[in-house]
Amino acid sequence: QVQLVESGGGLVQPGESLRLSCAASGRIFSINAEGWYRQTPGKERELVAHITSGGTTNYADSVKGRFTISRDSGKNTVYLQMNSLKPEDTAVYYCNAEGQYLDTYYRPYDVWGQGTQVTVSS
Repeated sequence: QVQLVESGGGLVQPGESLRLSCAASGRIFSINAEGWYRQTPGKERELVAHITSGGTTNYADSVKGRFTISRDSGKNTVYLQMNSLKPEDTAVYYCNAEGQYLDTYYRPYDVWGQGTQVTVSS
C-alpha cells in the first residue's frame, strides 16, 4: 500500500521556525491531495494546511500568514514550513495523503503518518 513518514518536529522557542517533512512510499500511482493536521490531548484532530495535486492550498485561520505547505512531486514529499511559532501551535502534527496506488488494479488510498511532536515553549 502506501506509507507516510514524518520528520522535523522538535522543541523551539516562541517566534522560531520549524519545517516538517512527510515522505510517501509504496506503489504510488497518484497523490491527489495532502494535508497537515494537528492534535492536542482531549481535542479533535484539526486541519492545519491542505494542498491538491494542482497546487491549490488552504489554511486554518490560526496559521494563515505564518505556515506554508508545499510539495515536491518528484520526491513524493510534502512540507510544512512553520514560522513565528506560538505556544498554542504545540501539538502532534500528522500528515495525510490520498490518491491511488497500483495493486492488481488501481486502488484508492487515504493514509496517515505516525505523527511528529512540535513543542513551542520558552
